[in-house]
Amino acid sequence: MAKTSRKPSAPLTFDLPESLIARIETCRKGHGFATASEVVRTAISGFDFESCAPTRDPHRQISVRVTADQRSTLRRYARQKNASVGELLRLALEAMPAKGAKKKK
Repeated sequence: MAKTSRKPSAPLTFDLPESLIARIETCRKGHGFATASEVVRTAISGFDFESCAPTRDPHRQISVRVTADQRSTLRRYARQKNASVGELLRLALEAMPAKGAKKKK
């Protein structure tokens, strides 16, 4: 087994959703920890990384053509919703039904 250090090293910076940051704060208060770092260190030391199986949806980049109005709409809503254009496209595509309505004869 590798030698472990009890002394924290340099800061580790990473992005987390705000909901998870709120959970860190809840755990900090609930366990009586002084800092978020203590929560993270405790979570790391108690987690079974060996048997975990992270799920990832593979991503691939594609290029599509949209109208100037659609591009403008996407950018406007991205600013309003504080989201990326890609996030909005994913939402729109996920909400789209897989099959179209049947055409009347």
